[in-house]
Amino acid sequence: MPPRKHPARLALVLLSLAACLAAPVAPATAAPLKVLGFDDMSCQAWVRSRDEAEQRALYLAWMRGVLSGHNYARQSQQVSAISSGTIENYVNRYCSEKPTGNFGDAILRLSDQFSGRNAALTK
Repeated sequence: MPPRKHPARLALVLLSLAACLAAPVAPATAAPLKVLGFDDMSCQAWVRSRDEAEQRALYLAWMRGVLSGHNYARQSQQVSAISSGTIENYVNRYCSEKPTGNFGDAILRLSDQFSGRNAALTK
């Protein structure tokens, strides 16, 4: 015995699908970036860590993790091998130019520049 066909159910599914596709779509707005880092990510904290080798090493390890995360997410625009000294110099320069900034932004700008993108990440 062949399976029974349900033309009314099929019509309802098709109408529902059409209604969903025809509904106006609000423009997508990018959610604010949630940076999971340290309690104090200010450039002042970065500058204070200059003479605190252990704290500076933690900051640099976190920054290398951010860059690795960037490479995972954007495999076609990866940051190539980069030394901790290069990262440190970049963040020092960033924080010198923007003393009220934060070093989380500095590492994101570094990823923009060193990945060849030269533009902020967008969704």
